[in-house]
Amino acid sequence: MKLVLATHNQGKLAEMRAILEPAVPGLELVSYDGPEPVENGTTFLENALIKARAAHIHTGLPAIADDSGVAVEILGGSPGIFTAIWSGGRDNAENRQLLLRQLVDIPDEHRAAAFICTIAMVTDDGEVSFTGNWPGVIAREERGEHGHGYDPIFVPDGFELTAAELEPELKNAFSHRAQALGQLISFLNAAP
Repeated sequence: MKLVLATHNQGKLAEMRAILEPAVPGLELVSYDGPEPVENGTTFLENALIKARAAHIHTGLPAIADDSGVAVEILGGSPGIFTAIWSGGRDNAENRQLLLRQLVDIPDEHRAAAFICTIAMVTDDGEVSFTGNWPGVIAREERGEHGHGYDPIFVPDGFELTAAELEPELKNAFSHRAQALGQLISFLNAAP
């Protein structure tokens, strides 16, 4: 079975291949070379569906896409779908620093947040989605060298380390993306 991943990011393609292909016998994850759709949805699901639909229409193949971010409870779920551009650009360090400044006076007990990842799959037979939710809190300062994005300021529930301080294998066993991928793998393996 061929499945197209709706991204031009070759690093993400390699990462997803390494996870999905061994877990789903006969699966071949292929790259997408079509136009980038405008992500104008208001939820992670809507944006994932926009990307997956565009890849499915362009290639004729079943397509998957993900959308993810961090949702901070006291900020009403923001940055949410704006996670990657929270500071006005795509600079991860600036995005993290802005969020830390916004929460500077917020007591520890009110710094709850979650990493959320939604994967959408579009085929000729319809659309399905899978969502992972990794709860935690926003730290007071950046810590750690692993990971990317907001990992240096996110402390997952059950840990004292930030996601950027966790060994990658440990993070990848618990993360929001791992949860959503696990659901996708179960779905693909159950398909006739």
